[in-house]
Amino acid sequence: MDITLVKGLLSLIPACMLFAGSVALFLRGKTAGCVLQVLGAGCVVIVVLAHVSEALQLFPSMHWGDERSVGHYLDLSSAVLGITLFPLGYLLHALARRTSS
Repeated sequence: MDITLVKGLLSLIPACMLFAGSVALFLRGKTAGCVLQVLGAGCVVIVVLAHVSEALQLFPSMHWGDERSVGHYLDLSSAVLGITLFPLGYLLHALARRTSS
């Protein structure tokens, strides 16, 4: 078994937990912060699935691993959005909870 696949599958567990927690929070209170958290966590899941797809060599037309390929830009843009949106959503949610209590 390829080490990239093992890393991807092991990374899938916390990414899915993060996404499930974000969805549960969103279902309790539909605020802008919760929406941003769900979108950010979804982007993190996309990054992990892109790495699993690369390891399994799924969708060869995406040219996984090549520098100027669709797969590279999907992975990069999802990572940037996930790293930006999730913490921003968490901050907005924390600020909203602080002002409401």
